Amino acid sequence: MAEVEQGDQDAFAVLYDAVAGPVFGTVHKVLRDHAQSEEVTQEVFVEVWRNAAAYRPERGTAITWILTLAHRRTVDRIRSVESAAARDHKAALLAHTPEFDQVSEQVEAHFEREQLRRCLQSLTEIQRQSVTLAYYQGLTYQQVADRLSAPLGTIKTRLRDGLIRLRDCLGVTA
Repeated sequence: MAEVEQGDQDAFAVLYDAVAGPVFGTVHKVLRDHAQSEEVTQEVFVEVWRNAAAYRPERGTAITWILTLAHRRTVDRIRSVESAAARDHKAALLAHTPEFDQVSEQVEAHFEREQLRRCLQSLTEIQRQSVTLAYYQGLTYQQVADRLSAPLGTIKTRLRDGLIRLRDCLGVTA
């Protein structure tokens, strides 16, 4: 390691030949992807070449130090991949976020339906029947008159009066 620290390429080649297998094995055991394992192994040896001065023989053997670097690089790679996946997932969710708040729209629609039900209950029975047949079942005024056995003019008056009462109950301004 002292020779590698001095920039001796031959010493580095000997070191590489001695520990490349165990380094790759350590990395591959965790990553389980051959291409990524090769990349991380290469990164480890670049780090060994650049930071050979950081090796302290009193703390352990060179192989232990290099395998520790390999383990750290592997963990860093896993975190990086997981972080990228989380960012991609979040970006995908944001891309599909509706332009409006669906929950508030649903709540508002629910309240409007409830208010309309209450207002319909305030109508007379014949007004409620006329409005329901015309506007909820889609019948024409004549069909409503036939169904309720009432003259067409009477149905038109009941519908008009019923719609006015609904408008007032719902607070709609004319």
